[in-house]
Amino acid sequence: MAQLAAFYERMFFIRRFEETLLDLFSLGKLVGTTHTYIGQEANAVGLIDHLDPDRDVIFSNHRCHGHYLAFTDDAFGLLCEVMGKAPGVCGGKGGSQHLCKGNFYSNGVLGSIVPVATGIALAEKKKGTGAVSTVFLGDGTLGEGVTYESLNMASLWQLPVLFVVENNHYAQSTPVELELAGSIAARGAAFGVETAELDTTDVDLIHSAAGQAISRIRETSAPYFLVLNTYRFSPHSKSDDQRDPAEIEERRTRDPLLIAGARLADDERSAIEARCEDRLAEIVEAADAAPAAAPEAA
Repeated sequence: MAQLAAFYERMFFIRRFEETLLDLFSLGKLVGTTHTYIGQEANAVGLIDHLDPDRDVIFSNHRCHGHYLAFTDDAFGLLCEVMGKAPGVCGGKGGSQHLCKGNFYSNGVLGSIVPVATGIALAEKKKGTGAVSTVFLGDGTLGEGVTYESLNMASLWQLPVLFVVENNHYAQSTPVELELAGSIAARGAAFGVETAELDTTDVDLIHSAAGQAISRIRETSAPYFLVLNTYRFSPHSKSDDQRDPAEIEERRTRDPLLIAGARLADDERSAIEARCEDRLAEIVEAADAAPAAAPEAA
């Protein structure tokens, strides 16, 4: 039960952080765009719990906030970054899509992170660190040829890389049925990469499957292809949403927060939520008061 409470707290904080970003954007307080992780929190929390921030490496994409918070818990640095403030992760210069801290990296260029994560897996294998390189990609990234080049090399060279496909069923606003033919899981299997697929938003089930995947990589130093069928409740970016509202409401019945929260006592759940709200309010106040990123020297 303690683990479930911890999972719920991390997921709830990510949810409220992302909702707060959308509010701050509407107030003109963010610099650039932002792509939220609302609805997919169980993936980040369930999987990243098995990774060691001091050894393992994560590569994320434009929808990176949930991964970053689950891996670093650096909410103040992230908020300052997207607000263009000096204490930000990258000094307020990288913005929402370009984060770099410790063993966490993100890039908004579709597919660009996949070969880099594969190369890092090769480097870690040669160094003998036992590290796992994890790369998060969406269903849209499966339209990029470099993804398959990376799968080929990872399989040929038996590299310790975990390919995580978060299939939220839309590449921006294009339904997966109109962008991809065939099976997503078969794409990994075609290269001889061990593959698993889950159709759940239950953080416990995701945690179990991710644990098996990461254990296999550590045991064999070979790649793994994990498909997590999920859904985002928020628009692709801020207001660019052409989906049927009825579809979104139907998916809300499988909200990962509802599933995990229902297993907690009401008072425990309320205490967790209040704690997250207090923490987030303090972070927003501090980030709002922080100095702006310094301009480039002439």
